[in-house]
Amino acid sequence: MKLHINYTWAFIAWLVGTTILLCLPGNDLPDIGWVEKWHVDKLIHITLFFGLVFLYANRMVQYDKRISRIRWIVVAGILYGIAMEFVQKYLIPHRSFDVDDMIADAVGCCLAWFWQYKKWWGVV
Repeated sequence: MKLHINYTWAFIAWLVGTTILLCLPGNDLPDIGWVEKWHVDKLIHITLFFGLVFLYANRMVQYDKRISRIRWIVVAGILYGIAMEFVQKYLIPHRSFDVDDMIADAVGCCLAWFWQYKKWWGVV
């Protein structure tokens, strides 16, 4: 299986950046009122997890292997999102456990899955 090296490095950078953002203490996050009012944080979660699944899946050059394995990549992304919520709850000061964040993480993973299928069918 050939790996696309640019996607590999992009995935690693995205994973490290996502982990850093999810592990920031709550008092280090900026207090922006409209972000909470409009639930922009959920859009951020969707984007972060879409990026994780998209970049990891695109490491594989062959589309047939990518499509056959993406469901496991999605499951791993969802489990990572759930695990990070528990990390925030128990290990990160001033961060809370939020089921809505886990749902947003799963939505981002699933959107990347659908994007890959659309690409496979030639729609995108």
